[in-house]
Amino acid sequence: MAYQKLQASDALPVVPSDTIPIPQGGGVQQSGTSAAPTGAQLVGIGTSFLSSVKTGAIIHDSTNGVIATVLAVVSDTVLTTSAAIATGATYEIYAYPETNGCVLYVGVAGDLRVKMASGKVVTFTDMNVGFVPLHVTQVYSTGTTATDIVALW
Repeated sequence: MAYQKLQASDALPVVPSDTIPIPQGGGVQQSGTSAAPTGAQLVGIGTSFLSSVKTGAIIHDSTNGVIATVLAVVSDTVLTTSAAIATGATYEIYAYPETNGCVLYVGVAGDLRVKMASGKVVTFTDMNVGFVPLHVTQVYSTGTTATDIVALW
């Protein structure tokens, strides 16, 4: 008897965004806890941003549920970002956006607007709690009412 297997080896809470795709699974470049930013920045502690982070990298603030992109690498400890990363936040920096797509898990039912790996944008109305076995590269904040979404690879 045939059955579908979903055996994920990596997971990441999804922060819906109209402009930033889901970061590539398993692609963490750096992680840490942020120090006091001035405006839209990530200030790292004991980091080496100059040698390892590039403009366009995706930052996931898992403490506050914020996602941002790197606009400029200012120094080994300071990045200019598209959104402020708060003091004391635990963060991960991903080099690339997801291009092959990931499977999603929806924790709280609602509408789900996504970009598929093909580039098509689709809205699923009244999505139930559970797995979404599609190749998804982005979850949009506009048009998405489902919450507690997790990307799985």
